[in-house]
Amino acid sequence: MRIARFAHAKGMSFGVVEGEPEAGPQGLTIAEIEGHPFGQISFSGARWALSDVRLLSPILPSKVVCVGRNYAEHAAEHGSEVPKEPLLFLKPSTSVIGPRDAIRLPIFSKQVEHEAELAVVIGAPGARRADRAAAERAIFGYTCANDITARDLQRSDGQWTRAKGFDSFCPLGPWISTGLDVADLEIRCEVGRNPEEMEVRQLGRTKDMVFDVPALVSYISHVMTLLPGDVVLTGTPAGVSPLADGDTVTVRIEGIGELTNPVVPVA
Repeated sequence: MRIARFAHAKGMSFGVVEGEPEAGPQGLTIAEIEGHPFGQISFSGARWALSDVRLLSPILPSKVVCVGRNYAEHAAEHGSEVPKEPLLFLKPSTSVIGPRDAIRLPIFSKQVEHEAELAVVIGAPGARRADRAAAERAIFGYTCANDITARDLQRSDGQWTRAKGFDSFCPLGPWISTGLDVADLEIRCEVGRNPEEMEVRQLGRTKDMVFDVPALVSYISHVMTLLPGDVVLTGTPAGVSPLADGDTVTVRIEGIGELTNPVVPVA
């Protein structure tokens, strides 16, 4: 099932995306559900063509918990070793944006980079001190994420809050895919000036994670309680590189879909 959050003429709703993504947006519809998606799904009866609504970030988390250096080749490209335990940091909820929303380059940084990542969405009842089995039960679904990073500030500050926390630095979308086996999925990041000239910058597979998804959710839940709707970013493959004003960046994850955002300067 694909769960989206979307804006329409009467407001904002969650809905189930129907149809095959390969057919393109014109072939997809979205069926509105009552309330939030964490309980029993109940349809309102309203339906829209996907092309007639605007997709929003699929969830508004209370926090985004991120994992650094969870792919050995990415750690190596920054001259770092793979950590012995998951390396955690946070992004504020205000960094979250949705599909097609603009990534805004801050005036404080001259090196803003993309990081394509698999994102985990926590469901009800959340996770607190969960073992591996409980961690797996706590997972509602998965979406695409882009852990935008001001690399120069990450190096100069010594801790990562400012480098990772600017408004618009956590694109999520296009929807939440449930019931997905994420043990070995392709993660791809493409950057370009137009759809015909997109360059593949990152290409990896989730099987190359140092710590897999259940291990990460369990570990984090022993540090902080994960609430329904919270998001865990699971690390990025090698190939991160700078973004510039006028770029478009697309994260594609096998079995989920694609998340595209333009890059603009701060107004």
